[in-house]
Amino acid sequence: MLRYLPARDLHLHPRLRDSMFRDRADQFSARLGWPVTVDAQGFETDAYDALNPLYVIWQGADGLHRGSMRFLPTTGPTMIADHFAHLLQGHVLASRKTWECTRFCLGAKAGGRVAAGLMLGGGEVMRGYGISRFAGVFDARMVRIYRQIGASPQELGSAGTGRDRIAVGLWAFSDAARARVARRAGIAPAVSDLWFRRSLGTRSTAGLAPNT
Repeated sequence: MLRYLPARDLHLHPRLRDSMFRDRADQFSARLGWPVTVDAQGFETDAYDALNPLYVIWQGADGLHRGSMRFLPTTGPTMIADHFAHLLQGHVLASRKTWECTRFCLGAKAGGRVAAGLMLGGGEVMRGYGISRFAGVFDARMVRIYRQIGASPQELGSAGTGRDRIAVGLWAFSDAARARVARRAGIAPAVSDLWFRRSLGTRSTAGLAPNT
């Protein structure tokens, strides 16, 4: 199932939290070789985890992490602005209606529908918080995954070629896209909506940013 957790609430779910940060270390450090920081506990975290982002997490039946992604408003610090502005080709991403999505992670035990489930969860965040678009940096390996899910982004700019190519993209989420991704994930839209509201309650319609 999908869980929606602001960083300030992660301590209430320690097994889920710890397995998420360890899976992030496994994916980004061990498998992809990114220059990320992994601490003595085996957790991959960075400065943006300290800004009270909103996490969308697929939780397995055992209570552990299977996949996740992280959201922050573009009106505050973001990875795109701080590290990838050169990819924007003059575009400025700083709007209450645009949030940044980072750390798209699939655990080693993620099933075939987890990636689509996470994208569906991103759509629920968009609907619940009144967001128009998500922005994110992605590499070449993700292009095929997004296409399979039915949620390909609009590219704003890129650098590199082949496997080394990275790009900044924007995602919108229409009703048709929600239905398409829900089918791919094997999750009824009504169930997806229930998971969102169960996690966030009245905050789902309050228009609050994660760091408020």
